[in-house]
Amino acid sequence: MTAAKAAPGPRNAITDVDGILVGEAVDPDAMTGVSVILPDPPCVCGADIRGGGPGTRETGTLLPETLVDRIDALVLSGGSVYGLAAADGVTAAMGADGRGFSLIPQEGVPVSPI
Repeated sequence: MTAAKAAPGPRNAITDVDGILVGEAVDPDAMTGVSVILPDPPCVCGADIRGGGPGTRETGTLLPETLVDRIDALVLSGGSVYGLAAADGVTAAMGADGRGFSLIPQEGVPVSPI
């Protein structure tokens, strides 16, 4: 039996993977932007955070001893607090769609997109 040979998809991009959507927004005047990788369904994720001043959000929830076992989106943005704030819009949109972690599935208790 011959082993299957790996080959790039039609676009040779992450979006060739079924269930992966990618979006972006750019502000050329401010020379900044944000990219969002949206897996459907949510997927397992890990992070390796390095550097003297990393800016991260929700990465602590990915530790093995926490309740959260997957991400709803991966947001890649510019640096500083403004880059971190870009995730606010993604969180709000996903929460409005009911996508996120639900500790208590109960009416009136919002989900928390991770």
